Amino acid sequence: MTLRQEIVGNAMQMAVVNLRPGQTVYCEAGKFLFKTTNVTMETRLSAPSGNGNGNGSGQGGGGGMGGLLRQAMGTAMQVGQRALAGESLAFQYFTSQGGEGTVGFAGVLPGEMRALELDGTRAWFAEKDAFVAAESTVDFGIAFAGGRTGMSGGEGFILEKFTGHGTVIIAGAGNFIDLDPADFGGRIEVDTGCVVAFEEGIQYGVQRIGGLNRQGLMNAVFGGEGLSLATLEGNGRVILQSLTIESLANALKKAQGGDKQGPTGGLFSTHVG
Repeated sequence: MTLRQEIVGNAMQMAVVNLRPGQTVYCEAGKFLFKTTNVTMETRLSAPSGNGNGNGSGQGGGGGMGGLLRQAMGTAMQVGQRALAGESLAFQYFTSQGGEGTVGFAGVLPGEMRALELDGTRAWFAEKDAFVAAESTVDFGIAFAGGRTGMSGGEGFILEKFTGHGTVIIAGAGNFIDLDPADFGGRIEVDTGCVVAFEEGIQYGVQRIGGLNRQGLMNAVFGGEGLSLATLEGNGRVILQSLTIESLANALKKAQGGDKQGPTGGLFSTHVG
C-alpha cells in the first residue's frame, strides 16, 4: 500500500506523512520532526524485515530459543554493518493508533527530498545519509561497492540499499536532477559527491581522472575534483544533487574565517591549527 505523503518546502524540504490506522513508518534516528498524539514512537536496533510488521527479525518462522538466538544474531549483524558504514545504529518506528495520524520528517542538509516507489522488481541504492523514512514493508540494508572501487572514490564505498514494496523517502543537498545514462550513450561521469541514488541495473564505479601526467595532476590539484570521478552505466534512473557535502563544508569554513586557503584550494591551505 503506497504511503500517503507530501513533500513541502523549498530550500529545506520536509515530508509530511499521513498514516492509516495501524500503518507503520520508520526513519533513521535524527530525521523525525513532529507527530500527532495518536502516533506511537518506538526506537529499535533492528531494521524492518520487509514483511510489513516492522519487527526486523527477517527470519520467518521458528520459535523458542533457536528463533530468539537467530533474531538476536540477525540484529547484531545489522547493527554491525551500520556501525561499519557510519550509519545511525537505531531506527525510530511510528504507528498510528485509533485512527489516522500524521508524522513529519526531514533531512539534515538544505536541499530536496524525493519519494521513491518500490514495486518489488528493482532495488534502489543511495549514498550514505540519504535515507529519511520508509514504510515498514521496505527493507533497509547496507551494500558495499567493493574494496578497490570504494577506496579510490571515497564516497563510493558504502551504499544504502532498499528492497521490497512501498515508499521510501530520501533527501539530498541542493537541487535534484534525474538522468538516465542510456540517454547519454550509456555512461555518465560525475563528481563522486553528487550521486544521491540510482536504480538496480545501473553499474556504479569510480575511475581515476586522467593519468599520472601533467594534465592529470592539473585536474587533481587545481580542478577541485580530487583524483576520481564516479561512473554510472546502463539503463535506469539516476538522481544527482547540485550541492556536495564537501563543498558546503568548505564554504562554511571560508565564511567563518577558519580555512585560509591559497589560490589552489585545500592542498595548499595556509590555515594553522
